Amino acid sequence: MKRAILFFATLLITALMMGCCDCRKRAKLEKPLVATEWQLVQLMGREVLAEGDSFTLLLHDNGNATGQGDCNRFTATYIVTPTRALTFADFGYTRVFCENFELENRYFDVIESVTHYEMDADSMLLLSNGVLVAIMRPKTVVEL
Repeated sequence: MKRAILFFATLLITALMMGCCDCRKRAKLEKPLVATEWQLVQLMGREVLAEGDSFTLLLHDNGNATGQGDCNRFTATYIVTPTRALTFADFGYTRVFCENFELENRYFDVIESVTHYEMDADSMLLLSNGVLVAIMRPKTVVEL
């Protein structure tokens, strides 16, 4: 009887340790929301092959956000809460004509519609009222 209890206790402890190990690995992959330059990889369920500085988002520690579409830049303010609510306001854009005008406008519209975010390993998931609208991955970490 004692052996059975010892066996199950050992099994339980091992299972808990293995489960936590994955959490620790995942936590190490998470990038900070602020001061990470994020680059778009998926928009409204479709893969985006962003190149160079295109389709980026950078949240500064002063509450300002900057980014770029395909060829136009934007600025905004943002508010983030401990419950992962994230909203943007006070947008300003450059307006240069680009070949990828439709995709860029959809990207800007999605950023304007964001209501919260989730982190999944090295990805930031942007959601609008519970619907996944974009996935971004870190491009670089910027010193602020």
